[in-house]
Amino acid sequence: MNTIFIVLPILTLLMFDLGLTLKPQDFRLIAQRPKPVIIGLVGQIILLPLIAWGIIQLLSTFDFHLSTLFIIGIMLVACSPGGSSSNVFSMLAKGDVALSVTLTACSSLITLFTLPLIMAWVTANVGDATDIQLPIGNLLMQNIVLMVVPVLIGFLVNLFREQAAARIHNVLRRIAMPALVLLVTIFFVQHKQTIIAEFPSLGLTMTALILATTGCGALLAWLLRLTTKERRTLVIEIGMQNAAQAITIACSPLIFNNEIIAIPAIIYALMMNLILLAYVGMTKLQNTNYTR
Repeated sequence: MNTIFIVLPILTLLMFDLGLTLKPQDFRLIAQRPKPVIIGLVGQIILLPLIAWGIIQLLSTFDFHLSTLFIIGIMLVACSPGGSSSNVFSMLAKGDVALSVTLTACSSLITLFTLPLIMAWVTANVGDATDIQLPIGNLLMQNIVLMVVPVLIGFLVNLFREQAAARIHNVLRRIAMPALVLLVTIFFVQHKQTIIAEFPSLGLTMTALILATTGCGALLAWLLRLTTKERRTLVIEIGMQNAAQAITIACSPLIFNNEIIAIPAIIYALMMNLILLAYVGMTKLQNTNYTR
C-alpha cells in the first residue's frame, strides 16, 4: 500500500479542520498581543530548524552519524511547525487556545516560503551523496493545494455557516487522532525492520529535538514574563511539529518520493505525543495544586 494515498487525505482534513476553527479575530490577535505571537513564530520558524541542525552537528562530533536521508527527514520535521493537533493539546493543558490557533494559522502560511528555502539549503549541503534534489516549484504548489486551500475553505465555511462548521469540526476532531494512528501503524508495518534498527539513534535524536524545543519555548516565555496560559501554549506550539505535512512531502511523488525520509517524522510523532501527554499531565497536576 502506498502511504501517500493515506497521508494526503489526512493532511487535507487536518488543514480543513484548522480552517473551521479560524475566525477574523484570531488574526487581530497579532495586533492586540504581538509579543507572544512574535515569540511563538520566531521559535517555530527560526529556532526550530537551527536547533535541529545543531543537534545533528553535535551528534556528528561524537561519531554518531545519521544517514543523509534521515538528516533530510529530521530537518523536514523541524521546518513543518504547527498543525491542528497543537490546538487540542493547548486546550488540554489549559493554555491560550486563541493564541495557539493564531500561531498555527500564521506558521502554516509562513512556512509556504520558509520550508522550501531551508530544505533547498539542506539538500544542497547533504543531498549530493544520494543525488537528492528538491523541486521547489512542486513543493510550493503541493503545499498551496493541500494546506492553504483547505484552510481557506474551512475559514469561509466558519465565516458564513458557523453552526455547520462547529458540527463538522466536532466530527473531524474525533477522527483526526485515529487517522494518524492508522497512518503510523501502516507505515510501521511496511518499514518495521528499518524503524526497529534505527530507533535507538532516531529515537534519541527526535527526543532531544522535542525536549530542546519545548524547553526553549518555556525559557522564552519565562524571560519575557508571559502569562501561564501563554507559556503553556508556546511550549506546545514551539515543540509540536506537523508530522503529517513532513510525511506528505517525503512520500510525495512530486517531491522526494522516498518513504525512508518520512521515518524520522513517524518516530517524531510517537515521541512527541508521549512527551506532550506527560506535559499535559504535569499542567493538570499544577492546576490541582493551585486549587487546594
